[in-house]
Amino acid sequence: MNRYLQPVFVMGCHRSGTNLLYDTLQSSGGFAVYRAYLPVYEALLPRFGDFASARNRKELMKVWLRSKLFQRSGLDAAQIEARILAECRTGGDFIRIIMGEIARSQNAARWAAYDPDNVLYVREIKRDIPGALFVHIIRDGRDIAVTLTKMGGLRPLPWDKSKARLATALYWQWMVRKGRENGQAAPSDYYEVHYEDLVLKPAETLAKLGEFLEHDLNYDRIQTAGIGRVSDPNSSFKSEAQAQASNPIGRWKTMLSANELTEIEALIGQTLRQVGYPTQTADSSVSLHAKMMAAVYGPFFEAKLWMKSHTLLGRLTNIDSMEIEDPAPDNVAAGT
Repeated sequence: MNRYLQPVFVMGCHRSGTNLLYDTLQSSGGFAVYRAYLPVYEALLPRFGDFASARNRKELMKVWLRSKLFQRSGLDAAQIEARILAECRTGGDFIRIIMGEIARSQNAARWAAYDPDNVLYVREIKRDIPGALFVHIIRDGRDIAVTLTKMGGLRPLPWDKSKARLATALYWQWMVRKGRENGQAAPSDYYEVHYEDLVLKPAETLAKLGEFLEHDLNYDRIQTAGIGRVSDPNSSFKSEAQAQASNPIGRWKTMLSANELTEIEALIGQTLRQVGYPTQTADSSVSLHAKMMAAVYGPFFEAKLWMKSHTLLGRLTNIDSMEIEDPAPDNVAAGT
């Protein structure tokens, strides 16, 4: 497959700008427009099981066709169900069929898929879709500690509630490391973008990304199209957005206490520096509590990922984000 036709997977730690980057690609022209995400490896495969099973595919479609994610595709239910039941055997097949049909219906040359958690599944995606290209967007972990905690995006262990920002910083570190490690399985098809560069110098950043994708990411055209977050930034600090023009960069400088900053940089400072973010505090000792968190959370995240992917506990995966509608009563469905 020619590189300029290869599918693109946008990924990164939550609140890192994945949605903005995805909408930027869709605004550039040439990509199919799908205003939703596809949590296939993160949610659908664990919840419904191996797609090689016809029974699992049938159960999947019963739910998928009632979801807002399907409705936003604009596809014909009967047609897409027939294809999934007949052709789908892997998570990659599901994405390829759904996004391929959306692209075909829009006469688009290529498509991009969006799910932040795909940083955890690069190897599986590459196995299922050999032509996949991966764009990993990385944001300052200190800002992630502030914004993702405010949104309640990570639930710390019960005894760490007072250290939620530190737990979130450790989660950012784990996600970034996993994405970079997995990306090395396909180094020529993996690319990193800094959120700060996308915001502060978008034309230059998009030009470089466009070279990797072999796609014209013209900044002026993207701004004119303005799909989604390109024209409607997603700020979790609405009051600040009104008062301070919603500057999303460096919020940690005013929102982290001196003690929080010292602890966060002591635990994730090496990763911050590795991905280009200078630290502000001198290396120093931290509390025993913080040291214990550093020792516990990485293995904890790994264990949760393994259990979701390899045990029946995956069947308990939450799929509320799919916005599934209740099935219509029989008499309503029959029009009586």
